[in-house]
Amino acid sequence: MSLISVSHLTFGYEGSYDMIFEDASFLLDTDWKLGLIGRNGRGKTTLLKLLMGEYSYSGKIVTGAVFDYFPFSPPDLSAPALDVAGMVCRDYEYWQLVRELSLLQVDEEVLHRPFGTLSPGERTKVLLAALFLNENHFLLIDEPTNHLDTAGRRLLGDYLAGKKGFILASHDRAFLDRCTDHILAINRSDIQVRKGNFSAWWEDKCRQDRLELEQNQRLKGEIRRLDQSARQKAIWSDRVEKSKTGAADKGYVGHKAAKMMKRAKAVESRRTQAVQEKEKLLKNIEKVDPLALHPLRYHSDLLVRLEDVSVYYGENRALGPVSLSVERGERVALRGKNGCGKSTLLKLIQRAPLAHDGSLFLPAGIILSTVPQDFSFLQGDLRDFARNADLEESLFKAILRKLEFSRTQFDKQMQYFSAGQKKKVLLAKSLCQSAHLYLWDEPLNYIDLFSRMQIEQLILEYEPTLLFVEHDEAFTQKIATRIVELE
Repeated sequence: MSLISVSHLTFGYEGSYDMIFEDASFLLDTDWKLGLIGRNGRGKTTLLKLLMGEYSYSGKIVTGAVFDYFPFSPPDLSAPALDVAGMVCRDYEYWQLVRELSLLQVDEEVLHRPFGTLSPGERTKVLLAALFLNENHFLLIDEPTNHLDTAGRRLLGDYLAGKKGFILASHDRAFLDRCTDHILAINRSDIQVRKGNFSAWWEDKCRQDRLELEQNQRLKGEIRRLDQSARQKAIWSDRVEKSKTGAADKGYVGHKAAKMMKRAKAVESRRTQAVQEKEKLLKNIEKVDPLALHPLRYHSDLLVRLEDVSVYYGENRALGPVSLSVERGERVALRGKNGCGKSTLLKLIQRAPLAHDGSLFLPAGIILSTVPQDFSFLQGDLRDFARNADLEESLFKAILRKLEFSRTQFDKQMQYFSAGQKKKVLLAKSLCQSAHLYLWDEPLNYIDLFSRMQIEQLILEYEPTLLFVEHDEAFTQKIATRIVELE
């Protein structure tokens, strides 16, 4: 066991007016299984990079730990996966790597394939298996679940639960609950460390937020009462002072005025104390404004029907045969292993020119709104994006503001946005659109947990018809009316 001591950490990117961290101090234990959480743009990845020594900063980071970072980008994707594993861990026995992969249900044969031919999930598992073979190293794991299906996330969570000595940045609540024993939260005004998993941290935060809101209301009422009392006492004191003129006993009147002034000062002192107490409150309460959606109501119940549909890429069948129907008001989650054709099915319903057989029915005049999985095409500024997508720019930007976009982001080119910010652009586009059917493909990838809850509340309130793919178990369990498993 060793400690990681961070003292008075201050850091901001060159050319930026905002500081990412300012005078932050905290202490970590390298035996902890630590979940790192915070809203998009708060600096989770930046903190991991600072621990790796990649940036200059003010303050101190003191530790005897050796850090490793995930994801690792190999210089040559054509190299065998075994060679890539050797790049991240140079001192291990082959059987040890095979043992770790077996815990992750990855066949040994993948080690002898070019790394670039592995699926994203297989790459994640090979790299983590190799990294955990570095003895006495402390792992900095940055969002490992984005390319894993639901079963893969459960498996990886169980694997990490059997390890120790890592920081795991993730927005997946069920995944964090499965494998962490401490939470490092980057809040609005500070960084806090709490013992327990995500659910324990969330319960503690909600309780603290409620107490602060109640105390804030009490202090607001007390400040109003003290303001009124101070004004009344000032009026009385002024009247007493004026009564000196022509008074028979000026000494008595003066004493009375002084006593009244003393009471007024005492009231002012209590008011100042109440204001100071109030200023300490609400600094870490996350502002989550409610979103709005205006789904269209189709005149008949049936919106999609597939009967024995198969999709082909060349001679290879990528999906099917699948039979599925979606009726008005349903929220249907598509679930299945990576590669089973979930995204392909959504593309087919969007009328993509895919070779297929079987029967696909979409009623005439149905309007679709989509959130694609890929956001790499986002370029240029938000104004042009809104115009090209025929969106009302003011509404589009208002939704982004509610999704915690700062106004400074509106002037940036989208290619410089974080992954979470790019995904929010696609979500905001869909939320601007009135549609009969919403098709969302992994809409929560890279999205922070507060925005996830915000979107959950939106869907439960407005009840759109939704066909979606999402591997966040907590989200799916909360909003899906039906789950369809694809083989």
